[in-house]
Amino acid sequence: MNLKSLKIFCDIVSRRSFSRAAEDNGISQSGASQVVSQLENRLGVQLIERSKRPLSPTREGQVFLDGCRKIIDRYDALEDEVRSLHEQVAGRVRVAAIYSVGLHHMSRYLQEFMSQHPKANVRLEYLHPERVLEAVESGEADIGVVSYPRSTRTIHAEPWREEPMVLACAPGHAFAGRETIQLADLDGQAMVSFDPDLVIRHEIDRVFAAHHVEPNVVMEFDNIETIKRAIEIDAGVALLPEPTVLREVAAGTLASVRIDDEELVRPLGIIHARGKPLAPTVRRFIELLRGHAHDTDSPFADAAEPDAVHAAAHS
Repeated sequence: MNLKSLKIFCDIVSRRSFSRAAEDNGISQSGASQVVSQLENRLGVQLIERSKRPLSPTREGQVFLDGCRKIIDRYDALEDEVRSLHEQVAGRVRVAAIYSVGLHHMSRYLQEFMSQHPKANVRLEYLHPERVLEAVESGEADIGVVSYPRSTRTIHAEPWREEPMVLACAPGHAFAGRETIQLADLDGQAMVSFDPDLVIRHEIDRVFAAHHVEPNVVMEFDNIETIKRAIEIDAGVALLPEPTVLREVAAGTLASVRIDDEELVRPLGIIHARGKPLAPTVRRFIELLRGHAHDTDSPFADAAEPDAVHAAAHS
């Protein structure tokens, strides 16, 4: 039994797939299966329930999984600590982020970090918001970047940045030539909105109700990207985080208008697993993100997942 075998086992359970875990570890699918068989033979118990899909650990497998993760986490932290004795940041950082944080924006942070710490190993993966949480909880990712961050029993969340919400409309829309609008201007307006079961929709509806505004919702979608496409054909207007429309505004395919009588912001946060010590390299990356908490100059590239907003009193 060695550390590599423990990691492969953890990856199989986390990815719920022998093939995906094998690919992650640079081995064949049969090799991954042999690792689990050898562990089971050594322990004398079945660790993975193979007859069900997706794969899941047995009761004994779950206990073994929890212990393996602790061993791997402690070894990774030890490895980082030893490397840091030479004052070199040379560890690994695995980041999971929601799509609407933007490929261009996050890539810039990674490039800056790697230029400062060329021996570091950083992996960035874009996931659905629920998968970001799962990745952090399971140890697939060291940190996550999510909207509307919330601490739980297993997750620690800290605020990172707040993005103003703006009215997005087609360039030919009557609102496009205005610098600001009042929420009352949206009463009866055709609106492209988020699906009713999303937090972002609840927050927007709450603000409308507080101002006695009833827009005419003509379309509902579960992601920002599709909403933007509907706005571009002038199906209606929408309230969206400003950074997610900067590229379209610059290209002239959308217009954005500030809301004058209510300040709406979408909070983003950084999350990591509770009870798991952060390796020095991970801490350094979080410090870099904190240093960019107020960046507003770079357009976000991709915005394809539902996110939440937070309404704050206008000052």
